[in-house]
This record gives sequence, C-alpha cells and structure tokens, in this order.
Amino acid sequence: MSDWPKLSWDGLPSGPLQGLKVVDASTVVLGPMATLNLADLGAEVIKIENGEGKFAGDMMRYAGDSPTGDLGPIFAALNRNKKSVKANLKTEIGKTLITKLLEGADIFFHNVRMAGMERLGLGYDEVKAINPDIIYVHAAGFGKDGPYGERQAYDDLIQAASGFAALSELRDGERPNYAPSLVADKVSGLFAANAIMAAYIARSNGHGGQFVQVPMFECFTWFNMVENLWGETYIPGNGKLAYTRSINPRRRPYPTSDGYIALVPYSDAQWETFFELAGKPGIFSDPRFADYSERTKNIGELYALIEESTATKTTDEWLELMDAHNIPAMRYNRVADVLHDEHLEAVDFFEARKSEKMGDYRSMRHPVRYDQTPASTYGDPPTLGADSAEVYAALDLDWPQ
Repeated sequence: MSDWPKLSWDGLPSGPLQGLKVVDASTVVLGPMATLNLADLGAEVIKIENGEGKFAGDMMRYAGDSPTGDLGPIFAALNRNKKSVKANLKTEIGKTLITKLLEGADIFFHNVRMAGMERLGLGYDEVKAINPDIIYVHAAGFGKDGPYGERQAYDDLIQAASGFAALSELRDGERPNYAPSLVADKVSGLFAANAIMAAYIARSNGHGGQFVQVPMFECFTWFNMVENLWGETYIPGNGKLAYTRSINPRRRPYPTSDGYIALVPYSDAQWETFFELAGKPGIFSDPRFADYSERTKNIGELYALIEESTATKTTDEWLELMDAHNIPAMRYNRVADVLHDEHLEAVDFFEARKSEKMGDYRSMRHPVRYDQTPASTYGDPPTLGADSAEVYAALDLDWPQ
C-alpha cells in the first residue's frame, strides 16, 4: 500500500477514527451523510468531485443561497472536515490521481450506479486489483440481485416504495404524503456509515477487504417496518399493518392554553398520576386503559382525553407539574425555536463559526460524545476543488488547472 498524501487541516482531528483513509466519490445527501460521520470522528476524507461547467461537482452545492455560490446550506452541513478535489475521471490525469489515492486508502465509497463506475474502470474488481485490502462500499438504490437493481433511487421514490409514504394515508384516511424531510436519504446514510465501520473492524480482525453494498430501498424498508410489520410479524398474519400508536391521528402535540406540549405518560403510575393532576381521577380505572395492552388497543380514546385535559393550563404550568411528578413531557418547538432551545444552547449544539469563504455561519456539533476521543470540527466545508493543488502536489502530480 502506497503512502496516503500528507494533508494540512485547519485543526487537529481527535475522534476515534483517526488514521482511517477514505476516498469519497459520493454526492447529494445519502453519501455525504455517511462520510460526514466518518470525518467528524477523525477519518481523513478526500471528496472527489467530477464534472465540468458552471454547476460542476456535487449538485447539492447549488441548492439554496450561499456567499460563494457553491456552498449551499445542505452541502455545508454535510461536508465539513473533508478535502475537495476536482478531477475528471475520464482523463488520464484524473485516472492517475484516483489510482494513487486508492493505493493508499482504506475505504472507497460512492453512490453512483455501478455500471457508470465500471465504465470509468472503477468497478470492484478493478479497484481490488489496485489495492487488495480496499473496502469498497457502494450505496445503491436497490439490491443488485433484485428486479429493481438498475433503477435510480431518490428520497421520494424510496419513501413511496417502502410504504413510508402510506403511513399518512393509514393515519388520516387521506392521500399519501412524503415526510417533509429527506428522511430516506439520511437514514440510509447512517446505515452506510455503520457498514463502513463494521467492514473496517472485520478487516482489522483479519478478514481482509471486501465489497459492501448498502441498498437504500432495503435499508429504509427495514427502518420503516421495525414497528410497522406489526400484525404480519407472525405467520399467518392478521392483516393489521402499522403500529397502532404511531398511526393514530391524535398522536400529535397537545394544545395548552397558550401553545402546545408533548406528553408521554408511559408507566401505569405515570398515567394514573397524570389524570389525577388533570382532574380526571376516575379515568385510569376504566378497563380500556387499565394496563399497557389495553391502552395500546384504545390509544385514540386515550389521546383524546389527554387533549381535553392539556387545554386547561399553560405550557409552563404543565411542564412544571410533569417535572415535579416525573412524567415525560417537552415543550413544543417550532423550527425557529430550536435555534434557541435552552438545552441545545447549554451543550453548545449550534456552533458559530467563521471561514474565509463562508464568513460567519452556523454549524451543528457532532451529537455523540466520546470521553477519550471526542469528535470535532477541524475543517470548514470546502469550495469546489479547494484542495486540488494540495492533493495533486502531495501525490507528485501536476495539477491540471
């Protein structure tokens, strides 16, 4: 294995994945979500961006306004702690560049359809010939052995195909809807990060490099059906799909006299106490709500009773009562409120940063805390090709400006 290029960073990586070397040819959300998790934890990630013209590179660079025109807000959130190298992989110098990087890499990761990578000479067999110990991770739309194997996949398509978009139809009896979030992309990106680390541990344990496919459809269907397989878990099933609690139309923040609140009494004692505080002490003796099994069957009626009760007090009054009696509750935040949530402020979740290209901007700290090897932000999101000269020079190659 050849030397990995010695690169400079704004700060020092401190996370548990220091020493992991990643060639990242992924774009948009799923792939960058995966490699962001690696980079935050100390891995050295070199992002290869292909393409020519005004909107070259990762297309997510151009979604939303930005000071530079190529550091859109979603791109910025997903691509800190990475180096950006612009390279045309169809040219000889581009092929030489990625070959040298792969020779010294631990991971090669992409979410391009495999046929396209094979046309570039970057299929698994070709990359394995360059580096027999490489862990080659392909984030695909669908598993390669199924009839959808060659289809394109995007978040909306996967929400629809996985049954996730149907949950709103089951809940409301109306037309299906997509969640107002790129949830399939992000969840699948976390599966991909998990897969990369698992394969890396396997290699450390003597199993060598390998090909790993992370199919978005299968990953997100697994995520969706954990609770929603429900009555079809056992064979023969009873035809009842979806967890009754999560698809109940009354499962939502409850109105208070001045806003909304989230309330989740869970144990028998918490339910009994809640209804006593709400002035309905006889409710809990109702056989429909007497134990967990019966409450699950009659959850809609129970939610309706909560909603009647919460409107009688302010949000602050309810929070004080719930905290005093150890009943789970949280204030309802609108999206703008999250920026100023007292807990997130106390743990410095949103970090104000300044970069030469972006000026002042807001970043989110990695959410997982490691006592000995903390995650960190040691590099601001790079403009397109910002690190090309450094990487080419470190590999003793002439940079094709």
